[in-house]
Amino acid sequence: LGRTSESIGYYAKSLEITRKIGDKRNEGVMLGEIGTAYSILGKIRKAIEYYEKALKIAQEIGDRQGEGAKFGNIGLAYYDLGEVRVAIDYYEKALEIAQEIGDRQGESVRLGKLGEAYHSQGNVGKAMYCYEKGLKIAQEIGDRQGESAKLGKLGEVYHAQGNVGRAIEYYEKALKIAQEIEASLGESASLGRLGNAYRDLGDAGKAIGYHEKALEIAREIGHKLGVCAEFGNLGLAYHGLGEVNKAIECYEKALRIAQEIGNRQSEATGFGNLGLAYRGLDDTKRAVGYYKKALKIAQEIEHK
Repeated sequence: LGRTSESIGYYAKSLEITRKIGDKRNEGVMLGEIGTAYSILGKIRKAIEYYEKALKIAQEIGDRQGEGAKFGNIGLAYYDLGEVRVAIDYYEKALEIAQEIGDRQGESVRLGKLGEAYHSQGNVGKAMYCYEKGLKIAQEIGDRQGESAKLGKLGEVYHAQGNVGRAIEYYEKALKIAQEIEASLGESASLGRLGNAYRDLGDAGKAIGYHEKALEIAREIGHKLGVCAEFGNLGLAYHGLGEVNKAIECYEKALRIAQEIGNRQSEATGFGNLGLAYRGLDDTKRAVGYYKKALKIAQEIEHK
């Protein structure tokens, strides 16, 4: 519901009870959930503290699956900090455990995360290998949601390489699966990716159509972070059409939602987009003001 700060209070009460009754396994689960909540709020270092406590419990009680999940969470947190090399080390530990215990779905998920990390480093070969291997596993075990996710990620690799037509093929396959299994979140993500692809092809009108559909679904399911992202994407599309004032309206909506849900990374993006828009209007003073706000947040959350 986007009320992340409120969720922490309930998790904390649950954590207190698990400790009183000596339920170590659920103590680890609650610590992990609190970590995830702090991660959503952009308090990544705080999230890592909780993930590390949860990891220690998983190791103490011999919960290998939980241990792998926590290595994955810590990796994701470092990835969000921009410390990709550290993230890869944790993802590899998580992958190794998934393979050891025969957790095929977990293996596919970890390969996906490794693919993202390698892609962000510009290592396209390794990223493709991880995504394709993860996709194959998802298909073998009938994990259609995982299949859709990996197809989307492969599309992103082709998109980044400038092969937008090939990217669209993958995005459409991912979208079809998401619609077939009624995975609304995956459907919204695929529509958003298609919008970005058509924007890059210069078809801003078509891009806006996809982003509006993605936005509608995100609103229906109450996914505020998705709503925030799609307002940002719509802003970029309108910006591409030269409708800068309309773009600013969208950027401001995205920024308000980011601030409302406490997602500092999205807040920084919102300020950055507004800076870009005002620079386009030759309002340099206002542009610099927004860029400084974006920079300040990036420094505060240590996002390299």
